[in-house]
Amino acid sequence: MKLASFVAQGRESWGIVEEDSVRDLGARFADLKAALAHGAPGEIADMAADAPRIPLARIAWLPVIPRPDKILCIGINYAMHRAEMGRAEVPYPTVFTRFFNTQVGHGQPIVRPRASRQLDYEGELAVVIGRAGRAIAARDALSHVAGVSVYNDGSVRDWQSHTCQFTPGKNFPSTGAFGPWLVSLDEVGDLSSLRLRTRVNGETVQDASTADMIFKVPELIAYCSTFTELVPGDVIITGTPGGVGSKRVPPLWLKDGDLVEVGISNIGTLANPVRDEGRGAGDRRDPRGSRLRSRSPTAPKERRRRRSGYAAVVRDTWKLPAAAG
Repeated sequence: MKLASFVAQGRESWGIVEEDSVRDLGARFADLKAALAHGAPGEIADMAADAPRIPLARIAWLPVIPRPDKILCIGINYAMHRAEMGRAEVPYPTVFTRFFNTQVGHGQPIVRPRASRQLDYEGELAVVIGRAGRAIAARDALSHVAGVSVYNDGSVRDWQSHTCQFTPGKNFPSTGAFGPWLVSLDEVGDLSSLRLRTRVNGETVQDASTADMIFKVPELIAYCSTFTELVPGDVIITGTPGGVGSKRVPPLWLKDGDLVEVGISNIGTLANPVRDEGRGAGDRRDPRGSRLRSRSPTAPKERRRRRSGYAAVVRDTWKLPAAAG
């Protein structure tokens, strides 16, 4: 089951994604976070039978959980990334936070701030909590998970490195992309054998297996739930693999007009253009020349004709094989 948050006709809602449409369940609960707090995914599925359908072409995607209580980010959690960063092994996860109002949904621009030109990409697996808990044992951790999604933890590197604390560089407005949807665990399979790829303007810049994670998802849930209660809708962003732009020679910084895609096998593809802070939202174009969807949807016939470039990315997901462990 795929669950998404979106805007349709100026109204925020959420629902179940089915092929090229979404079942609008906004009349049942105010948002997806409230629905997760109410009950199990099976109960949510039962709500869809008589819910109205909205074509995906007529929605604007929101972050999967637009206003989570907590976003806990895990740093240096892939062996390859630890090596490229020159970090020593550590006995515990590195945890920092991101604020919910720094997020954007699938298809919405990631914003390069005026304060820096060192905007970097970080493709990551995001875990969404579905059942509350404190001091959760690793063996029970997955029973507390509603599903998983894709995250681009956009990082302003010079601000991230001002001190040993990551927070400033991780919280510029509109730098954290989250989506397109939440996928239930029964459709994803083994979280430790997924393939993650990040592309910038069509070029692959990250290609790894989640098997390279140092601290696996159950360990992260156990650790985080020890110091804070995890509640429905909380998000744990599990870290990025090697290949970040800051460690390339020369560095690869995101710039106005770029298109960043993060794909994870069995989940889908998150795609976002990059634009400079202050650039008008009405001029959203990808590097291939096709106009991106604004809050006001364009005519469906016109969108159906755009089957190349960014428009295809919005509708389709990569068919990636699960990476070998």
